[in-house]
Amino acid sequence: MIPDITFILGGARSGKSAHAERLADESGLPVTYIATARIGDAEFAARVRHHRLRRPAHWTLVEAPLDLSGALREADRAGQCVLIDCLTLWLANLLCPSESSFDEPATLPAAAIEAFDAFDRALADARGKVIVVSNEIGLGVVPLGSVTRLYVDELGRLNQRVAAASTRAMLMVAGLPLVLKG
Repeated sequence: MIPDITFILGGARSGKSAHAERLADESGLPVTYIATARIGDAEFAARVRHHRLRRPAHWTLVEAPLDLSGALREADRAGQCVLIDCLTLWLANLLCPSESSFDEPATLPAAAIEAFDAFDRALADARGKVIVVSNEIGLGVVPLGSVTRLYVDELGRLNQRVAAASTRAMLMVAGLPLVLKG
């Protein structure tokens, strides 16, 4: 059985989350929304509040800032839809597991590599509809700092992995979906 995975990429404020939510709602299936965000300040809390207000109240919310594969495995069922928003924040959480323990990693930590592999397996085993959201941040100049370069490089690699596993992929630009796959 080929998993039903839709991958939605885009820049900041491109409409990717709203489009993913629309697809989940239009599926007609019960939806579990897996949020990967950690709220660190008032401005980000306002962003999260905006997302919450836009979603239907009857959707199930699961917060999974680190154990995304476990949350996906727990929520995934045939006849269900799981919306993951987003890989961008999940990677940031893996690189900086807590605000107080940030050590500038020169390479991807082993725990992050294990988390990626576990997520690959959870996607491959998916029985329901899965919608995954991520940012496309690799379209600009190469960042100057080593940590930022590591982040951009690893998000690009993670996005490639998920795109390869997906049955459909699209890039959001100015609120418009551009079909990349499927």
